[in-house]
Amino acid sequence: MNQTNSQGHRRSLILAGGGIKVAFQAGVLQVWLDEAGLEFHHVDGASGGVFNLAMMCQGMSGTQIADNWRNLDPLAGISFNPAQLARLAYAESLFTLDAYRSRVFPKWGLDWNRIRTTALNATFNVFNFSRKELEVIEPRNMSEDLLVACVSLPMWFPPVRIGGETFIDAVFLTDANLEEAINRGADELWVIWTVSEKDEWHPGFVANYFQIIETSADGHYKAMRRRIEANNTAVANGRAGEFGRFIAVKELKADVALHYLVDFSQDRLIETVNLGVQRAREWCRANNISFSRKGPEYPIYVNEIPTALSFTEEMKGFWSLGETDFAAGADKGKAAGTDLMFHLTITINGVHSFVVRPEHDTSDVAGYVASRAFGGQCAIQRGQFNLFVDSTDPAVKYMLYRLFFTDQNGLDLTLSGAKHIKEEAGSDVWRATTTLYTRILNGHVTKEAEDAAASDPQALAALSVGAGIIIINMLDFQRQLTTFRVQAPTMAERLTALNEFARLFFGKLWDVYARDVLTSSPF
Repeated sequence: MNQTNSQGHRRSLILAGGGIKVAFQAGVLQVWLDEAGLEFHHVDGASGGVFNLAMMCQGMSGTQIADNWRNLDPLAGISFNPAQLARLAYAESLFTLDAYRSRVFPKWGLDWNRIRTTALNATFNVFNFSRKELEVIEPRNMSEDLLVACVSLPMWFPPVRIGGETFIDAVFLTDANLEEAINRGADELWVIWTVSEKDEWHPGFVANYFQIIETSADGHYKAMRRRIEANNTAVANGRAGEFGRFIAVKELKADVALHYLVDFSQDRLIETVNLGVQRAREWCRANNISFSRKGPEYPIYVNEIPTALSFTEEMKGFWSLGETDFAAGADKGKAAGTDLMFHLTITINGVHSFVVRPEHDTSDVAGYVASRAFGGQCAIQRGQFNLFVDSTDPAVKYMLYRLFFTDQNGLDLTLSGAKHIKEEAGSDVWRATTTLYTRILNGHVTKEAEDAAASDPQALAALSVGAGIIIINMLDFQRQLTTFRVQAPTMAERLTALNEFARLFFGKLWDVYARDVLTSSPF
């Protein structure tokens, strides 16, 4: 990669740690390296980020790195440490990384001769426990043992002993070695960060362990950012500053709904990679960085069995003309008898693709919207349904509906609805998944147009015909359960598709309501 970009800046790519959350990082690399063609003078990796760095050193493209994660079965990397488990509290570790050595690394195609002879200016971080200091390793000195040592979290994996010295993961000292990048001449640091910064404390050993990881990783990273900010202030005021030049930091951060270590779902891993692709494209647009998508939106190299899953949903409630507040619209509509309902048949064509796309979207929506205000039933001309879309907070999800129809007077309208799935006082799973906050919009309005108007009360009022709330009552829900249909060539494939959909549905609910057990569903 070239040492400078078109503006003469020396860029360093920081592949921060995050356990298997770095699958998200791989999706970002697909966009930054391949689609945007970004070039870096130096690349640094710490903790889980070293996996992606090793693949970069070998000369793999961003898409090849992303595909390696897409095609990884998390179960393939699990190997217990039975010789140690009998020692109970004195066990060296619960697991080993032997399965990564014997199964994952070969599947990824790691070639140590190519890694050691790379032209990439790269640095790997590992903690030398014997000397009690961070060691920065260049590719020419790397080995499989050192790569394993870079991710050997104490208690989970045994330390690695090399040449009479003991090595472990550097995460307790650094999860992103910005200082090394600056020392190597970088004045732009491009950081991909997936360690959670969420203010949320959970009980239990596993949660406490990874909250300590977050304490160390986030704490050290923020301390370094403050040093950089102080340096930049000094430079702006004509002083030398600690680093002698202005240092720009460009961050792409994501709190990903994937556990750092405990995950058994390949679907969820693929979704995380694809989320990285989606967020990187959004980030590039926001930062005026051009990119050109190559191939399909999300390359999913799975033999896609032709499957379809469909179900019928009916929701009823009230709305009020001229209202933009959902609750007020429902109350006024109920008092005035302004009813609102829809009857939908939603079909998901290609269950696997639906599950691993972060949008979880389908446009195969048929049925009708009905209200006295519309003159009765109005056929849906086009629709969109999104199931459990992640927000920037992984503990908040949305179910989104967008239905285009024309009322009996020939007026084009849009029903835009959202179910808010989040844990809060007075809320529960039933209420969250059966309550749709609904707007009726004037014209066939896209999500982008509605989002643009949402921040401006006057623009939203001009776009809105009215608002209200509709719900699924218990009897209609019981009927809905009988409408699920799955199509696939064989009974086994039908069961697989239904299971895949169910794991998505209940796994997303876990992410919101079972975070005290584990912060994201392992299934």
